[in-house]
Amino acid sequence: MNILVVNCGSSSLKYQLINMDDESVIAKGLCERIGIDGSKLTHQPAGKDKYVVEHEMPDHTVAIKLVMDALVDPEHGVIKSTDEIAAVGHRVLHAGTVYSDSIIVNEDVKRVIRECFDLGPLHNPANLMGIEACEKAMPGKPNVAVWDTGFGMKMPEKAYLYAIPHEYYEKYSIRRYGFHGTSHMFVSGEAIKFGNLDPENAKVIVCHLGNGASVSASIGGKCVDTSMGLTPLEGLIMGTRSGDIDPAVVQFICNKEGKDVNEVLNILNKKSGVYGMSGGVSSDFRDIEAAAKSGNHLAEVALDAFRYRVAKYIGAYTAAMNGVDAIAFTAGVGENDKATRKAICEYLGFLGVKIDDQANDVRGKNAVISAADSKVKVMLIPTNEELAIARDTLALVK
Repeated sequence: MNILVVNCGSSSLKYQLINMDDESVIAKGLCERIGIDGSKLTHQPAGKDKYVVEHEMPDHTVAIKLVMDALVDPEHGVIKSTDEIAAVGHRVLHAGTVYSDSIIVNEDVKRVIRECFDLGPLHNPANLMGIEACEKAMPGKPNVAVWDTGFGMKMPEKAYLYAIPHEYYEKYSIRRYGFHGTSHMFVSGEAIKFGNLDPENAKVIVCHLGNGASVSASIGGKCVDTSMGLTPLEGLIMGTRSGDIDPAVVQFICNKEGKDVNEVLNILNKKSGVYGMSGGVSSDFRDIEAAAKSGNHLAEVALDAFRYRVAKYIGAYTAAMNGVDAIAFTAGVGENDKATRKAICEYLGFLGVKIDDQANDVRGKNAVISAADSKVKVMLIPTNEELAIARDTLALVK
């Protein structure tokens, strides 16, 4: 059975066609610059060369049509017709407090996605456009919404409620939701399997570290806490996001710089993080690391602060779970930067964490990187959000 996984951004559309019999990727691709001049589709069939189509894409409906054409193309395609696609799984950012489990899309699901536009202004509208484009291209084919907030929705009240007047939760659903949920769900589950841990009781901390970064704690795969909040701005220092700050900083900058709240939040989202801390060197951690090695003090501080913040969250989540069995690193920095993994773990000697330098010299594949006598198993587990979405879709439609 083939499942098409679609991840729509405001001006992009990523996709994978996955054969769920063996979970192999048959084809994948990216539509770029949707609604912008210079649109193109890059299609990659398994075992074949990339196929690039430069074509105007005024909206996601046209983009989906081009994807379907590429999948069935006589020369570059991988299926004879869209009848070979059993269902479509969509990454959808937000359902507020209404939905947490993946669900087959119906009119009520679309209503909820629409009503949450203000909670996910960049993603939810694009996610809905992707769903409706697939409905138009393949009438009657099941579409499944897999919520990016689904994992965090399992948190207990003590973890997700903010200490603000309760009426704001009742009126506007203001709470901590957590994001990167599909990644945290997948990696925590894979860590339990790969580490031969107790599937019911294993205490796992996942560090999803990249330009966007978050940490989660789970017991038996069920979320206990996660670092992102109402929006992805809360939590760790990131590429351009500030992470946790005193809320009064917003008012202070507004008053000193003559800016309004929206302008300052834009700064905290797009001009802060390691980019802002380093004095504008870069939002790419590789550039920050190179600048630090060449003697740039602010870049060095930004890198140290990022690693320190991750270690603090690991310590906090160990306390929240009264212990930890495994720590898993994932995403761009987590999977590829051995120096960052080691630097973070050097804070964790009090937990009995010991890194094996030789085992840690690895990138992008499942690996145990802790020493044999480490009291906590430390792992590298590459994330695969598309496969997680496909698995949820298959479970609902088979």
